[in-house]
Amino acid sequence: MKEDKIISIEDRIPKLKKQRRQKANRRLVFYLSLFFLLIGFIIYLQSPLSHIKNIKVSGNKLVEETEVIGLSGLDGETNIWKVKTKDLATKMTNNPFIKSAQITRHFPSTISIDIEEFQVIGYIKKGETFQPLLDNGEQISFENRYMQGDAPLLINFTDEEILSSISEQLKDLPENILRLISEIYWTPEAENEYKVQLFMNDGFLVKGSIRNLSEKMEVYPSIVAQLDPKEKGIIHLNIGAYFESFSK
Repeated sequence: MKEDKIISIEDRIPKLKKQRRQKANRRLVFYLSLFFLLIGFIIYLQSPLSHIKNIKVSGNKLVEETEVIGLSGLDGETNIWKVKTKDLATKMTNNPFIKSAQITRHFPSTISIDIEEFQVIGYIKKGETFQPLLDNGEQISFENRYMQGDAPLLINFTDEEILSSISEQLKDLPENILRLISEIYWTPEAENEYKVQLFMNDGFLVKGSIRNLSEKMEVYPSIVAQLDPKEKGIIHLNIGAYFESFSK
């Protein structure tokens, strides 16, 4: 019985040869595929196929898309694989509105530029123009084309120290409350140089102090919710909080 199960070496040799031939063929196909893939990739890198065809810009509100693309220096002649993403991201922050940028390649020919901008917390009246005030405290000496009505106008702030104080308060305000403010006037008095008046978009006038403005203004929505919307007036936010009707 054991002799019947013994396979002669002559019977096994053809099978071994076939298996080796199949392995050799698979190995050859693999190396040929890899070779032609590398050749194709080299041709792609050296051809216009690897040039940038699309530049997608996102996250920008203040800086126009054309400005972002112009600042990047990228165009249809730029090889996508020669773009140094980290260096380009740093270069984008040369624009004072841009806080940071993230650059991403998308095969075969698209670059994405995702922008994070500084928040505009006010527009400072300078003569006949209004200049943006950013949440990093920087004043941008550009004209009205950057105004979007998303932050209050700051009027009569002629003292840089006072302006710095109000900017610190405004950047701590929740965005939904900041958007409720139309104009802020600096109205200093002999006993208190920090007094301000805030004209609100809903028709109320707020009188308070710069020193604790962000803290006091957080309760503004709850105060207004308790008032008759048809009766406008002054909301005093000093030591306490009380309402004074315009009709009185």
